[in-house]
Amino acid sequence: MKDFKITYDPPNAVEYITLRLEAGMSGKSLEAAQVGLKHSLFAVTIYVESALVAMGRIIGDGGAFFQIVDIAVKPVFQGMGLGKLIMKELMNYLNEHTYEGSYVSLIADDPANKLYEQFGFAYTYPESHGMYRKY
Repeated sequence: MKDFKITYDPPNAVEYITLRLEAGMSGKSLEAAQVGLKHSLFAVTIYVESALVAMGRIIGDGGAFFQIVDIAVKPVFQGMGLGKLIMKELMNYLNEHTYEGSYVSLIADDPANKLYEQFGFAYTYPESHGMYRKY
């Protein structure tokens, strides 16, 4: 098993974009990544040596609304429990920094929805519908 190093700082923008693409997620512009990463409420990054291999972030207003985003694991490291480890760290943060009535949301792609169910996340449908607009 590799020696994993966990940090609690967002990665740099280039690492972030590269990991998202390698994990099969959408790309982001360098400018968007730089602005977005510095506004993270909390981040978990996992490195092997100096290479970013997995990450997750929480964004939001820090009180009423939180969103879990960017859960990404390089394909060669998938199936090793890194996604679950990231979620545990994110949930620890949320357990300490949310308030009564705080709302935590995420968008789950198959099969990651099964992971999020393990942490108590439920589908909003049929009471509400997830929606988005992409630029």
